[in-house]
Amino acid sequence: MFIVLLKFSDNKSNAGQFMDGHKDWIKRGLEDDVFLLVGSLQPQLGGAILAHNTTRAELDKRVGDDPFVVENVVRAEVLEITPAQVDARLGFLLG
Repeated sequence: MFIVLLKFSDNKSNAGQFMDGHKDWIKRGLEDDVFLLVGSLQPQLGGAILAHNTTRAELDKRVGDDPFVVENVVRAEVLEITPAQVDARLGFLLG
């Protein structure tokens, strides 16, 4: 399981130019059953994604394909979590 932090860089002002591609990228991640949750970091710091059902190498490649990452609108940080205990509703994350 992974948390992807997409923190705005100095090129934040270019986000509008690449928003459609970024939204398509998010849509693919959801459709591929890799992204569980996508949201904004407050206050206007960027975005965060909860990802699963993938390897670190596959996720790194996917993140590298995000137009926001390609165009340096955001800096990506991927945190890997090995779940040990979860609420019953999240049991699927234990593998």
